[in-house]
Parts: sequence; C-alpha cells; structure tokens
Amino acid sequence: MRLYLLALNPTDSVTEGFLPAAGRLGLDVTVLTDRPDDHRAAYRERPGPEASGNAPLPAIEVLECDVRDFRAVVSRIAPHHRPDAVFTNSDHLQTQAALAASYFGLPGKDWRATLRCKDKAETRRRLAASGLDTVRSAELTEASAPPDIPYPCVLKPREGVASEDVVLVDGPEELRERAAAFFARRPGAALVAEEYLPGELCTLETLGDGRIRHVLGGFRTELSPPPYFVERRMTYVPAHPEPVVGQVLAQLDALGVGFGACHTEFVVHAGRARIIEVNYRAIGDQCDLLLARLLRVPLFAHILRTHLGTPLPADLAARRDGAALVEYPCADRAGVLTEAPSATDVTVEGVELTYRPLRALGERHALYGTNRDYLGVLRATGTDRRTVARVTAGFLAGLRWEITP
Repeated sequence: MRLYLLALNPTDSVTEGFLPAAGRLGLDVTVLTDRPDDHRAAYRERPGPEASGNAPLPAIEVLECDVRDFRAVVSRIAPHHRPDAVFTNSDHLQTQAALAASYFGLPGKDWRATLRCKDKAETRRRLAASGLDTVRSAELTEASAPPDIPYPCVLKPREGVASEDVVLVDGPEELRERAAAFFARRPGAALVAEEYLPGELCTLETLGDGRIRHVLGGFRTELSPPPYFVERRMTYVPAHPEPVVGQVLAQLDALGVGFGACHTEFVVHAGRARIIEVNYRAIGDQCDLLLARLLRVPLFAHILRTHLGTPLPADLAARRDGAALVEYPCADRAGVLTEAPSATDVTVEGVELTYRPLRALGERHALYGTNRDYLGVLRATGTDRRTVARVTAGFLAGLRWEITP
C-alpha cells in the first residue's frame, strides 16, 4: 500500500513518529515536498536505531512538488504509483491533502473543515453563526484602519501557526505599528485582530474516524510574559472537566472536525470554554511523541490507519494513570549558542526524561518572541505529577546554555 505524505520542512512528528509508524504498517512511502534536499538530508542524517533507540525508517521516496497547490499535488500523484492514502501533519497543507484525497476517492478530512480551521477569521465566523461563541474580531489588510474592538487585543496572522507574529497590543497606535511591520515582512498576507480572551490556556487532543471520536486528554499551557505567547511548559491533563470537554467538542462539531487527529487550544474562564485556535492535526513540538509514550498506544499508526480507511477501535486501551510534562528552555537574548547540553535519555526516580537540542552550537539567532527561541525540549513521563515536576526541575537545573552576543 502506498502512502503519499505532504510536507514542507522536516519535523520531529514526521521523522520520529509518522514515518516509523508507516514502516511498521508495511507501507510504501512517497514524501511530496517543496524542500526535497532538506528531507533527504534529515532522513540520511537521522541516527540509526542502534545508536539512538529510534524506530527504523522505511524506504522513503522523496519527490519535489509545489505542495501548497492542490492541483500540483494531484498532478504529481496521478501518473505515479496508485495512492492508498494522502496525508499531512502540516498546518499549512491540510486543505491540499484533503482535496487530493477526495479527488482520488480516498478517506480524508472534509476540505471545508480544514479551511475553517486554518483561516482564523473563518473560524470565528463559523462559531458565531453556530451560536456557540462570538468573539469580537476583524480582518486586517495593508489598507485597513484600526478595527473597532476592545483593547488590549490579540493581533495574529489569519493563517498563522504557533506563536509566530502573535502579539498582545494595548491600543490603536501600537496595532498600526505592529501591523505595518508585519506587512513589510509579509506583503499580501492578512491579519486578524480579536478581543483578548482571559482564562487558563489548555489543549484538547482528539482522534476520530468520522464515526467515533476518542479524547486523548490534553495539556495545561504556561506561556511567556506578554506581549508574546510562547509556550514554555505543557503539563498533561488526563481528563479536563466533562462540561469543559463537552463545550469544546460542540464547537469542533460546528467546524466539521471529526476525522483524524486534532489539536485544539482553548481558554477556560468561569467555567466557559472558548476556542483560541484549532490545529487540525496532531499536536507538535514533541508533545505527540510524549503522548504516544505516555498513553502506550500506537498513536501515529492509528492516525495513519484512519487515513487508510481502517476504523478506530472502540477502546484504544490507553493508559490513564500517567503524568507528564514538556519543558522548552528558551533563549533570553540574541547571539551565538556557544554551550549547550547534548541529547540525553535518562530515568530518575521512575521518571523517564528525554532531552533533545533544537538549536545547533555555533548558530547565530535573533530573539524572536516565538517558539523559534526554543533551545531544546525536555519530555518527562511518570506516574506521579509532583514527582515528575520535581525531577524535571532538578534535571533542568543541572543543564547549561551559553549565548554569546
């Protein structure tokens, strides 16, 4: 069976999660990407299973393709091997993959739902039309005047991802300045300005096949100080309160979300759950790798099987007594990384710790105010929340990063 996987840059989710899962499922894999050299290098340079403990990769065919254009994707696949699944875990390519899967008569997400999730202005319109939630918001282009919304407000790219270019602004003048700087970097793009939603930031992780939907738990998210929204720590929550989960799932239903993996960010304030954004794919930044280990389920294989048309089991038999968190040490200044810890796997007091560097020694970086400031990622799993937190704090205290201006 042939899996076509659409990708932009290489990611840990694909290299460490989906590709090994495809190999275990016996799939032939063709990666379609606009960055073929980067992917070939990533797969070639990946440490082997003997050295790293990683699962082996299957044989991977990498083909160049303008994956942002669904017509180019269809044209690349049609004369090649017959597809059995078209899949992507990229925020930017969900609609293209959905349209290509539909063209070839394959299981996949509804392209209208992927578009509603990717376009943050459309997300707001759809939820308001459903009567479930209305957030005061406005789309901005280079010619737009400051919108009539309450301040402070959140300014973010209409089709953005993660914390890139997301900022809290205090008034119309700051909004004009921030928007002008954004459009200078990204002419022709669009922004959304929306009222700031107070509350505890959480996530809900779901997996469905269009027939049933499993809730895999979620995370509580700790952010950097304003005006930016960089995720610094993710603490696993086996089950959010049922009324909160019910509110989030109702909003996902209104958007048409129910197939494959979905990562939803929301805030809870006075018992009310309000969606921040819906990422219609598996959670990233190595939280998906942590989930698979913590729950002891073949998460990536389940996601791929769904796109192959295999129904999900009624019970995933996921472990429910686990505790986990993810920490992201961040740069606090611009400069060259001159000292940093190497990759480490260790168990302390029953807590499994996995540290992976995300920035190479000798690299010079600006201070971005986004997750591009991450120096590394630490995944910690165990059975007791307090022990996991204490061991993680002690482990991080023994690590050292040095940035030379």
